[in-house]
Amino acid sequence: MQPIVDTSLWLAHKRRALARPTAGADFLMRRAAEELAERLGAVERKFDRAAVLFCQTPAAVDVLATSGKVTDIIRVEADAMFLGDAAGLVAPLETVPFEPESLDLAVSLLSLQAMNDIPGMLVQIRRALKPDGLFLGTFAGAGTLSELRESLLAAETELYGGASPRVIPFTDVRDAGALLQRAGLALPVADVETVTVRYDSLFGLMADLRAMGETSALIDRSRRPGTRKLFARVAEIYAERFSDADGRVRASFPIVWMSGWAPDASQQKPLKPGSAKISLKTILEDPGGR
Repeated sequence: MQPIVDTSLWLAHKRRALARPTAGADFLMRRAAEELAERLGAVERKFDRAAVLFCQTPAAVDVLATSGKVTDIIRVEADAMFLGDAAGLVAPLETVPFEPESLDLAVSLLSLQAMNDIPGMLVQIRRALKPDGLFLGTFAGAGTLSELRESLLAAETELYGGASPRVIPFTDVRDAGALLQRAGLALPVADVETVTVRYDSLFGLMADLRAMGETSALIDRSRRPGTRKLFARVAEIYAERFSDADGRVRASFPIVWMSGWAPDASQQKPLKPGSAKISLKTILEDPGGR
């Protein structure tokens, strides 16, 4: 598989952001953690051993710890700097450092989009889960920063006669469901929620992206330095195309959620074709079922 993301550079951006924290810039992670709490709360069971994979902050661990549903939580990060003084494991990004069938729950928040082999990561997660173990994960999906992508493309084409990629490609929610099935996870579910954030200008968005550690880490990114002239034109185009009546601009962050279970004989199975006791024709002709 041809890698798309320079994961070493992505981690360097994350380390720099952690060393220079900006209040409020973790809004996407906080939103993901709140949603994780709701989704975990809807699961009527408890988990003995859970792994939190490459979430970069303690937010997911805090959710599991306060849920009362998890006995043992192991945090895994790609750099000890993300762990701080907390206990945890350090492992290369895109690896799941656990024995087969050793986890009851695996959680990943907002890191899969930076991985070059998402299918391989999901297969590793499925192997590490015990039968009937649960995976809950979220990542930035297709359409993320679409406004920025369009504005950059238009400005570079206008100024330089062509454009280079500056925003990583993101996975669509439909592909996410297929990836869960491909990994061998049962009862797969994928859905998306778009978070729309408003800024005074493009430069507020760019400041937040730097503070998140989410500036471009594409391997084939443009090596041409971004000039003041370029970004001034990008800001103009952004304001022309994506501003609201009050002059503020929008930025879209579609967040894709995935859930799936390691296969187990106790799980509900779909009915076999032809096994229904009432035909669809009967239902359509008599909605009351009489």
